[in-house]
Amino acid sequence: MSRPLSDQDKRKQISVRGLAGVENVAELKKNFNRHLHFTLVKDRNVATPRDYYFALAHTVRDHLVGRWIRTQQHYYEKDPKKICGGWQMEEADDWLRYGNPWEKARPEFMLPVHFYGRVEHTSQGAKWVDTQVVFAMPYDTPVPGYRNNVVNTMRLWSAKAPNDFNLKDFNVGGYIQAVLDRNLAENISRVLYPNDNFFEGKELRLKQEYFVVAATLQDIIRRFKSSKFGSRDPVRTNFDAFPDKVAIQLNDTHPSLAIPELMRILVDLEQLEWDKAWDVTVKTCAYTNHTVLPEALERWPVHLMETLLPRHLQIIYEINQRFLNRVAAAFPGDVDRLRRMSLVEEGAVKRINMAHLCIAGSHAVNGVARIHSEILKKTIFKDFYELEPHKFQNKTNGITPRRWLVLCNPGLAEVIAERIGEEYISDLDQLRKLLSYVDDEAFIRDVAKVKQENKLKFSAYLEREYKVQINPNSLFDVQVKRIHEYKRQLLNCLHIITLYNRIKREPSKFMVPRTVMIGGKAAPGYHMAKMIIKLITAIGDVVNHDPVVGDRLRVIFLENYRVSLAEKVIPAADLSEQISTAGTEASGTGNMKFMLNGALTIGTMDGANVEMAEEAGEENFFIFGMRVEDVERLDQRGYNAQEYYDRIPELRQIIEQLSSGFFSPKQPDLFKDIVNMLMHHDRFKVFADYEEYIKCQERVSELYKNPREWTRMVIRNIATSGKFSSDRTIAQYAREIWGVEPSHQRLPAPDEKI
Repeated sequence: MSRPLSDQDKRKQISVRGLAGVENVAELKKNFNRHLHFTLVKDRNVATPRDYYFALAHTVRDHLVGRWIRTQQHYYEKDPKKICGGWQMEEADDWLRYGNPWEKARPEFMLPVHFYGRVEHTSQGAKWVDTQVVFAMPYDTPVPGYRNNVVNTMRLWSAKAPNDFNLKDFNVGGYIQAVLDRNLAENISRVLYPNDNFFEGKELRLKQEYFVVAATLQDIIRRFKSSKFGSRDPVRTNFDAFPDKVAIQLNDTHPSLAIPELMRILVDLEQLEWDKAWDVTVKTCAYTNHTVLPEALERWPVHLMETLLPRHLQIIYEINQRFLNRVAAAFPGDVDRLRRMSLVEEGAVKRINMAHLCIAGSHAVNGVARIHSEILKKTIFKDFYELEPHKFQNKTNGITPRRWLVLCNPGLAEVIAERIGEEYISDLDQLRKLLSYVDDEAFIRDVAKVKQENKLKFSAYLEREYKVQINPNSLFDVQVKRIHEYKRQLLNCLHIITLYNRIKREPSKFMVPRTVMIGGKAAPGYHMAKMIIKLITAIGDVVNHDPVVGDRLRVIFLENYRVSLAEKVIPAADLSEQISTAGTEASGTGNMKFMLNGALTIGTMDGANVEMAEEAGEENFFIFGMRVEDVERLDQRGYNAQEYYDRIPELRQIIEQLSSGFFSPKQPDLFKDIVNMLMHHDRFKVFADYEEYIKCQERVSELYKNPREWTRMVIRNIATSGKFSSDRTIAQYAREIWGVEPSHQRLPAPDEKI
């Protein structure tokens, strides 16, 4: 007689940890040994952990390759659309030093990319001549679908100098200069996010943007012209069908040069008439805006573009003239509107407004959350919306549940699967079934247990990495995202110092213990963001070493925040900080990851927070602060930080501590720039939301005292997070912008008969 199954046995039966679906373990082991011995030329006596990783990677890759090749064949047949001392210190990350086992170089498809030179106008049209050439080498990475045998391709480009680099200079002793020139060419794909505070950085950034655009468009044209998988012989010469076969999504303004580059190819090289080429370009391109912050909307100096891309500047001027003719016809006599909508901005430095170029050259324009898309229409793109309202859409961002639940939080994924099955992994809306378990004591207990296990695991990680004793029963209060003034990590700092001062004032009073974690990276040239990191670490140095505080309050700055660290911290978080000034955060996706993993949100009504609160119910969110309309009214009245400083004693005490060097005794004026900004130049109105934020945090602490009610609210949040799956987002892009119907088709595996 068989024994009854234990809870653990039952869990194993439906464990989502086995979802990878390994066909044959013995075969895997055999392949692993084969790669270790014959690919890496190592045996177990000399193999390092890295060798084991590469052998395993090659083994897994073998399982992808057959599916990858078959997927590409299918597509051609079906013809679809295609930190140190508290300071952040940047270090070179030579991530390709040992190679990358997941990518495949494709030198046979290497392409030339041109820079500089001049334009000749001939009887056959414009010719871009005397250019400097850099080659683009493609590297392909397989991207497997979920349980459908589909393996798509992500193609990245690496810059390579021509092999005949300055041989003339080398012959006359200019070897060093020749090597330097080669390095300059290859720097295009070597430096991520160059500091564009300086001319050299600006030039490199523009080179990078054009490099990937030019290489990709050449590749797209080659694929369009050929008809069969792997074919290099041109078959199509007519471009009428191009928008039906190709969709180009401009992800912010960074790839905006795709518009003039496609026009250059169609007009100069393929000899299409301008109007026909423009029609093809507009139908092919669509633009996603990711920010309303003016400093993040690219505006390239004309003199730089004239030097680097002279033909493209001419094309942009022509696009602008024709576009402004349309505007003038639609709004006769409105000269100010022409100035506002021009792609070319006059001023001390003449610039090209790349967002305006994207809108003019696209058939669809979207924001990434409902409130963001509405703000675009009402503010920065109002004139364009009035001209072409049919172009404007919304596509709320999403996250993949495969990585951001099943992979990073298998315990929670299993607890959910035990109740509603595993289909939710590819249909996240099914999480709504969990609403019927909000009062189920066993489910409440299981969800709370998974969270506590994740917190214990992450506590051990923090103690190991940061040498700080963590109370795993404390409220894990987490803010992880780019360090930026608009995201208001400073408001979080004000709350931490408020808690610290309250403990010091009444050391015997009970306080819900908190571990506050803030993580993220500052752009290399962003002084204020780097100062914010230093402030967080300085506050932690004081708080974490004060015996009066004990383990009631801990402050940790999470260094080198990245995906692998996010996968650890997000499942362990109790509270998710989403506290940007209303109207500044386009969407956010970290907020969705926290919601899906059972953290409650404290946030402003900004970005996707609005839709998250709508889905879960505002009563299941900790909402505080100004709404967009309140911010607008405050702007009209004039924001005066001094008013709040004079009126709120706790806030005044904090600013005095920062000014006097309380958190930086060896450098009393270390944080003078932060104080000066908060008091006199704060575009993001930190003080205006301080009081409500502190009161809202008190509500958080109060609920945390009641674990059952806290977990019930967690369950409601998890159950209503289905809308925020990237599956929904991509399906909407496909249907409403690219004109493609999403398919759930599963392709046969390589060993299956078709």
